[in-house]
Amino acid sequence: MNDDATIESLRDRLRDFAVARDWGQFHKPKNLAMALAGEVGELLAEMQWLTDEQVHEKLADADTRNEVEEEFADVFLYLIQLADVCGVDLIQAAHAKITRNDDRFPPSQSVF
Repeated sequence: MNDDATIESLRDRLRDFAVARDWGQFHKPKNLAMALAGEVGELLAEMQWLTDEQVHEKLADADTRNEVEEEFADVFLYLIQLADVCGVDLIQAAHAKITRNDDRFPPSQSVF
C-alpha cells in the first residue's frame, strides 16, 4: 500500500497544514465537531430531495461528481482531525464497532 493512502499519512499532512497556518488554536474538539457537522450538511444538501437514481445520475456528471467528492473529502478530513485531537484511533474504533454490531445483530436474527 502506498504510504500516502493511509489515515496516518492524511492525519500527518493535516497536522502540518494546520501548524503552517497556526490553526491549532482553533482546532479544538468542539470547533472541529461543529465544522464536521457543517460539512456533513453540505454533503447532504447535494442529495437532498433526490431519489437514489437521481443521485447516481448527478454523480455521472464529472463536474458535479467533483463537487460532491470535495464534500466527501471535507467530511473525511474533519473527522480525521477531530479523532486526532481527541486521541481516537479511527481504524481501531471502527473495527470495535463492527464487532459489537456483529454481536448485536447476528445474521440469523435478520428480518430481511
